[in-house]
Amino acid sequence: MRWPFLRGGRHDAANLPDEKPKEEGGSLLRFIVTLVLLAWALRSFIVAPFSIPSGSMLPTLYIGDYLAVAKWPYGYSRYSFPFGFPSYDGRVFSNLPARGDVVVFRHPSEDADLIKRVIGLPGDTIEVRGGDLILNGKPIPRQAMRPYAMPISANSPCKVVPPATPVVSVVRGQPYCTYAAHRETLPGGVGFTVFDQVDDGPADDFGPVKVPADHIFLMGDNRDDSLDSRFGAAEGGIGMVPMENLIGRAVFTFWSTDGSASYGKPWTWFTALRGTRIGNGYKGEAE
Repeated sequence: MRWPFLRGGRHDAANLPDEKPKEEGGSLLRFIVTLVLLAWALRSFIVAPFSIPSGSMLPTLYIGDYLAVAKWPYGYSRYSFPFGFPSYDGRVFSNLPARGDVVVFRHPSEDADLIKRVIGLPGDTIEVRGGDLILNGKPIPRQAMRPYAMPISANSPCKVVPPATPVVSVVRGQPYCTYAAHRETLPGGVGFTVFDQVDDGPADDFGPVKVPADHIFLMGDNRDDSLDSRFGAAEGGIGMVPMENLIGRAVFTFWSTDGSASYGKPWTWFTALRGTRIGNGYKGEAE
């Protein structure tokens, strides 16, 4: 016996439109959207990469260092989010940084992200005399160190501030640039190495100034080659930085390149790698 409804059933199934390509296309789109949202959330709320294009933070950070920047320690503002979206004024879940933190922030008057070290908090009085840092009327302990030898590479030339002259030494074929160095220790015990290239630098005498509410005072560790809070916008500096402009706290170096790599030659990514810098933190001796 033949069953017409079965033949009809087979006939109807044969004429149904093929839904599989549409389903696969929808699944792929959902996957891409989910991936984008997860990446946005990770960079916005947890951690984001950041690279160092200048030598203002030598010797703590080298040109070519790539950093992991934690987003949650200071709360969130519009500068925490990629492309500034969502945009709003102020900061939510706001926390003050600690003196000695290395922070990434948005330039107060330019569309640029910078990195410096926190020296002064709201209410602090900052002064510099003869290159010596004075915080709330008390000189910061400063200890002379042996000269710091920085490897010279494609992205790290032996750059000095006039009238200083470059001092280059060669050890086993590797040229090094030598800088006069000191160790400073902030209240709370955070110590770090700073460069002092000249005796009468452009901001070796500064202040005293009081840090206003909701602002922080930032300085580079390469003191004579850093346009930081000692300089106003008219001088190319950043002045006092609003807390709102904080992006996050630099945590550690996850990659570092000497500048000799070529994007078209993947093997050079590894020959250019400065492996000893991976994992470096930013409180303590420069490595």
